[in-house]
Amino acid sequence: MIDPATGERPDPAADGTDEQASPARDPDPGASADPAPTAATLMLLRMLAATAGGLLLFASFPPRPFWFLAPVAVALLTVAVRGPGTLRGGFGYGMLGGLAFFVPLLPWTGIYVGPVPWLALSTVCAVYFGLWGVLARCLGTLPGWPVWLALAWTATEWLRSSFPFGGFPWGRIAFGQADGWYLPLAAYGGAPLVSFAVALTGAGLAALALRLFAWSRTPAPRANTRAVRTGFATAVVAVAIMPLTGVILRPTLPAPDAGTRTITVAAIQGSVPRLGLDFNAQRRAVLDNHVRRTEELADAVTRGQAARPDIVIWPENSSDIDPLRNADAAAEITEASVRIGAPILVGAVLVNGDRTTTNSVIVWNGTAGPGERHDKKIIQPFGEYLPMRGFFRLFSSYADRAGYFVPGNGDGTVTAAGVPVGVATCYEVAFDRAFRDSLAAGAQLLTVPTNNATFGESEMTYQQLAMSRVRAVEHGRALVVSATTGVSGIITADGVLRQQTEQVVPAALVAQLPLRDTTTVATRIGAWPELASVILTAIGVGLLLLRRRRANPTHPVRSSDNSE
Repeated sequence: MIDPATGERPDPAADGTDEQASPARDPDPGASADPAPTAATLMLLRMLAATAGGLLLFASFPPRPFWFLAPVAVALLTVAVRGPGTLRGGFGYGMLGGLAFFVPLLPWTGIYVGPVPWLALSTVCAVYFGLWGVLARCLGTLPGWPVWLALAWTATEWLRSSFPFGGFPWGRIAFGQADGWYLPLAAYGGAPLVSFAVALTGAGLAALALRLFAWSRTPAPRANTRAVRTGFATAVVAVAIMPLTGVILRPTLPAPDAGTRTITVAAIQGSVPRLGLDFNAQRRAVLDNHVRRTEELADAVTRGQAARPDIVIWPENSSDIDPLRNADAAAEITEASVRIGAPILVGAVLVNGDRTTTNSVIVWNGTAGPGERHDKKIIQPFGEYLPMRGFFRLFSSYADRAGYFVPGNGDGTVTAAGVPVGVATCYEVAFDRAFRDSLAAGAQLLTVPTNNATFGESEMTYQQLAMSRVRAVEHGRALVVSATTGVSGIITADGVLRQQTEQVVPAALVAQLPLRDTTTVATRIGAWPELASVILTAIGVGLLLLRRRRANPTHPVRSSDNSE
């Protein structure tokens, strides 16, 4: 029998009965005569909802501007995983939705190494959607279940961002919201709050749809009860509260030009001789490209066609020749810094004494040479280094092409022209913790030097640019993205992309940017939003187990349904 309050069949485990043990049911004489769908039909509908949800979630990500599809996607995924049935079913539907999302989102990971790494990574990431499906199936029986499902979504994103091999945060739902109503929430709770807000809206949409479905199948006298009206009102609030909050908070974001003072910053995009894994086979050509484009900017400054920058930012890997060991590279960088009349933040690969390498950003101060540096702390597994190298080389001939980089330490801040600059190199920007130490050290400007040449002209660069916009709002700082092949960009503290380059075209961006020393709520509270989501999700599971134990002290906690 359909539950008129939810539009679903009741969970047999909630009252200690097994649906399979009671095949005969007395129909409600006042209810709709429409036959209940068969188990096979329900399974097919859930699979379609999960697949559609995953695809819509992918469609909400950059470079597409359809951020508003994300709540609809979560609603479909919620309909797919929530309700009576086995936990295995919840996992399966969730993972199906995850595959529909990650497989089209991450093909850039296999452009030059084949489909196996791409599909393997997509499958691992989809497992976390399956875990959310399990939690949704459990927590979906609690009062106020849309909130619990949103908390579970945020908690599973945290887990995926942490494990294994340091985690893989790519595809967090917040990173698709740089153009949306939810973005201002990043200043108050970072990416975790944005993800929670989108997930709550989606779960609220699912609750509203289920109530409308139940209402359409309920006799008129029962369809207008106070409980039904209260349920509708609650679902509407769940849908509307977070996007409206984001709109209301938009005016609280910093004005684009507000700050203690203004400096001129240039981002150099020198491009590379060719795209692919061997882009740096002509390492001197890559360095020459960035020197040449910097000198062209210096000539424009001399002609009065551009403002002289106070700081110049080169991308990651702009000098794969170690300038601390190679005198020619050092001389070339020094000449460029002297010509432009400003320190250059040089993305360089440094060779250590044990033959490992460090991905560094060095402040190069003209004839004074190298100054402070940031050694990349969060390095990319299966790219910059290979965990369990002996094991993984059994599966791919590309395994030995992974680097031997080692992580650095420090606070992620360098000082250039007297300005503390927070640095998150490429992959680091995906992690919430990347800029926290920088802000604690007083960073007044943020930068993301990146090298996307190894991923071709893919969507990856636009996805990373959107992450940078979220970080700018999260910490209330102007942010400069400098990429070898694009897309480079100038982002203001309210998340607006003020300037951007084209891909694979040498370019220089010059902008006056404000320096700020105030901090946002998100910066001050740090990791607490995601920790709260994990703790509250665990509390929800505990409440569920306690409730079921009290209701059925002699029955084990289980979920059974013949529709799966």
